[in-house]
Amino acid sequence: MNKPGIMTAIPRRRYRYGEFTVVVLGDIESSDGIDYRYIMAVVKGEDTEPGLYLTAEKAGGMMGLQSDYTMRILMRDGAEVIATSPAWGELEAFVREGLGIVGEVLDLSDEVPYQLR
Repeated sequence: MNKPGIMTAIPRRRYRYGEFTVVVLGDIESSDGIDYRYIMAVVKGEDTEPGLYLTAEKAGGMMGLQSDYTMRILMRDGAEVIATSPAWGELEAFVREGLGIVGEVLDLSDEVPYQLR
């Protein structure tokens, strides 16, 4: 699986979503040369490694303008860019969009994510 090269990161939020645990990371230092704003790692049950990642990666932009962030999904069978938006530089917007995508991809329509303390 192609996964983010996380060297250090600070957990910002944790959620339970059906049988999955979702951890949102920020302040990320990576070894793969990508400037991550946030990473959402999704772990099933008692697995030790995430099986799905959603990332908000700095897409660049002109000096003085708000930066765009590309949202990418990484799973066992590959990676795909979903879209680009300046909104995903904000934690709340990234979490809201990310949990929606995770719910669709993992077919969790009967589940409601809830934040863990």
